[in-house]
Amino acid sequence: MNDARDDKRRARAALREFLMTRRARVRPEAAGLSVNASRRRVSGLRREEVALLAGISAEYYTRLERGHAVGASAEVISAVSQALQLDTVEREHLLHLLDAISGTPSPSRTTSDQLRWASALRPEIRILLDAVTDLPAYVMNRRFDIVAHNRLGRLLYAPMYEDDSGVVNAGVVNTARFAFLGGRRAREFWPNWEQVVDHLVAVLRSEAGRNPHHPGLIELIGQLSTGSQQFRERWAAHDVRANGNGVKTLHHPAVGTMTMPYENLSFSGGDQYLMVYTPEPGSPAHDSLKLLASWESEGMDANDIRATWSNDDAARGGA
Repeated sequence: MNDARDDKRRARAALREFLMTRRARVRPEAAGLSVNASRRRVSGLRREEVALLAGISAEYYTRLERGHAVGASAEVISAVSQALQLDTVEREHLLHLLDAISGTPSPSRTTSDQLRWASALRPEIRILLDAVTDLPAYVMNRRFDIVAHNRLGRLLYAPMYEDDSGVVNAGVVNTARFAFLGGRRAREFWPNWEQVVDHLVAVLRSEAGRNPHHPGLIELIGQLSTGSQQFRERWAAHDVRANGNGVKTLHHPAVGTMTMPYENLSFSGGDQYLMVYTPEPGSPAHDSLKLLASWESEGMDANDIRATWSNDDAARGGA
């Protein structure tokens, strides 16, 4: 019983902080309100302004923002979402927060029986992963554990798997943990580290709204909160994003910097997904991957590859 009360208390706090941060983000002018900026003491909208825009009473909105949201109608939630200018991902996140408070899961909410994010890999997915030979590919779960990789994927993400001397790190590789607790290696691996971690935290925040009681997610967030001020600051912002497709820039110690698109493809069940980097054939990133794969196929280990790259780089500099 105490656990249930604690869960609802945390859910109300998450709703309150989310609505407050969204309210502070909206400029009154952008919402169509005429205001005297010199007399305002708050950034963004006041509670009564949100209520006005949503067509509800200020008292009702205040109660909603304080987490007393049980019984709020779909029409009210839609009006508040519009007043706060929430995008599709933010609206979905708001619904998940309300769901956690009410304790009545919506059809889209993951049930406790599905909250496995297991490291087990279906044989069919392993076959699919191994069939992708010319592109780096990974099977990941919703908290950014790398469940499996193909050969080229392992080579590309070597800085996550190994230390500077090539010794393999123990335990499950998690990209969010590496990003925030990997120190210099993480910032070297992602030249645009700030953008990468902004995305990671926003996706984790969205997942926390969807699965607020998942022990694995709670554990990861606790580790990152304890170990990284950068994570704590971003977590407090309550930004949410979908984990879609995009472009990433990586710096590999052997073949240098590569910028390439990636695709995320969900499997049935929704617990795991396939991430594949898809550089255009003939592009610099594609050629770098081919070079990395060719060195590995010749039996060179990580230290040999680094040495080869260093020698080639020195030769180019002296040409």
